Amino acid sequence: QVQLVESGGGLVQAGGSLRLSCAASGGTFSNFFMGWFRQAPGKEREFVSAIRKTGGSTYYADSVKGRFTISRDNAKNTVYLQMNSLKPEDTAVYYCAARGTYYPGTYNADRLFAYWGQGTQVTVSS
Repeated sequence: QVQLVESGGGLVQAGGSLRLSCAASGGTFSNFFMGWFRQAPGKEREFVSAIRKTGGSTYYADSVKGRFTISRDNAKNTVYLQMNSLKPEDTAVYYCAARGTYYPGTYNADRLFAYWGQGTQVTVSS
């Protein structure tokens, strides 16, 4: 069974930075297409970023493009989300997700991700 454990969340002032990590176990990490999603109170879960198995291709929501960077270290079974220039509207619970097969154009489809972490809270104060 694949397990995903997020860490790195916290409270930060607007304009600050955080780096989220997601450690995977129970599967072959290098075979997974990885994604980050977030859910703010009272809102639906939304796509943030994703990365292909080798890290050669990355995808971002328009709202975070230019501020967030996704990366992965297959030797450490870990995916990262570097978040810079944080805004209060970035406040949410951030979830790491994994799936085995990537279909072109579906990088942001949360229903296609089979495995999910428990989430880590990110709070950005104004």
